[in-house]
Amino acid sequence: MQQILEAIQSGASGDDLAHLPIPESYRAAFVKKDETDMWEGVPSADKDPRKSLHVAEVATPELAPDEAYVAVMASAINFNTVWTSIFEPLPTFGFLSRLGKESRWGARHDLPYHVVGSDAAGVVVKVGSAVRNWKPGDRVTVHCNSVDDQDPSAHDDSMLGANQRIWGFETNFGGLADLTVVKANQLMPKPAHLSWEEAACNALCNSTSYRMIVSKHAGAMKQGDAVLIWGATGGIGGYAVQYVLNGGGTPVGVVSSPERAELLREMGCEHVIDRKANGYKFWSDEHTQDESEWRRLGKDVRSLIGRDPDIVFEHPGRSTFGASVFVAARGGKIVTCAATSGYMIEYDNRHLWMKLKSIVSSHFANYQEAWNANRLVAEGKIQPLLSRVHPLTEVGEAALAVHHNETEGKVGVLCLAPSEGLGIDDPAFREQVGEDKITRFRRLG
Repeated sequence: MQQILEAIQSGASGDDLAHLPIPESYRAAFVKKDETDMWEGVPSADKDPRKSLHVAEVATPELAPDEAYVAVMASAINFNTVWTSIFEPLPTFGFLSRLGKESRWGARHDLPYHVVGSDAAGVVVKVGSAVRNWKPGDRVTVHCNSVDDQDPSAHDDSMLGANQRIWGFETNFGGLADLTVVKANQLMPKPAHLSWEEAACNALCNSTSYRMIVSKHAGAMKQGDAVLIWGATGGIGGYAVQYVLNGGGTPVGVVSSPERAELLREMGCEHVIDRKANGYKFWSDEHTQDESEWRRLGKDVRSLIGRDPDIVFEHPGRSTFGASVFVAARGGKIVTCAATSGYMIEYDNRHLWMKLKSIVSSHFANYQEAWNANRLVAEGKIQPLLSRVHPLTEVGEAALAVHHNETEGKVGVLCLAPSEGLGIDDPAFREQVGEDKITRFRRLG
């Protein structure tokens, strides 16, 4: 991999890169199948990814005809990496086993280790015989929707594909590594004005937020819609705020500190609720929700914008879902993509059916949605949310910070890139977009 890195740094041509040998092994972050019971009896909050995430050499898999090898310059931490590292809600080796039964190529993934990571930015170094639109030397970002395009169920919306998977979570050979294997239809052009780590942090969360807010498959936000956004400076919430503002909507951002509230206002979000300062207690005990607290939240939202939100951008799950259903406007939508505080959701169904509200599920994004979201980043209309950067050797530390909600936005990881700030190909456009906008989240890193 050192030879490949030196070629990339020296500006080698695509032909030169194509003639370099692919190493038999590469450095990667992974969990081990024989350690999946290591957290038995340990509370979730006490599970430490530093103990389960290993960084060492792994064997390079064979390349399928529709795939590409990408030299990964940088990657990022997502919650699915945290879930994999603490083996919750279940070990991911079951995903790999099922994939292994599908085909010869699927069998490569069923290994006693799982290379994790669902974001990447890097350089294509080799393509399979069936790849048409990409070639060695292309600078790319990688989105995480891995889907078999031979299955008819994937062709109306690939997120409905019967065997749709999230790369690096439900597949092996993820992006927290010096090399990765991806399907050609996961590749997108790298935004030329961003560094490797800035480009790497966007795809999963940015695409997820695009689908939830913009796409006809989920939020389909209209100009003038009001959107309540939980965790509005978090990994997906910060992108959601930008999409609402870009689309002529009114965001109401919920955060948990004055510093986060100030960051939101700098982004142009005028209406901010500091959840911690307001002291909401939606659950009076483990089994009972307090409707008076839902009402207090609804009153606070109306005091800011004069009405109830048309869309609630919901991802915390159990801790907030009852409140989200309650505060949504009559006929409004609760768009949900995750459940970081718990998957077993409870809400009062009367507030849903009697006011004709709807709960809309949303899971990552299809290729077109991811491509559109990436293009908006490349055009400088959506900014990266990178708050801090770790080397790959500290991937456990990075995952622990995300696990404990100690960070804002996205946590980047340098893989092959030897330092931050590399990979900027269009400094003039970067200056036009504005350094202060691009690096805004670094202030809270």
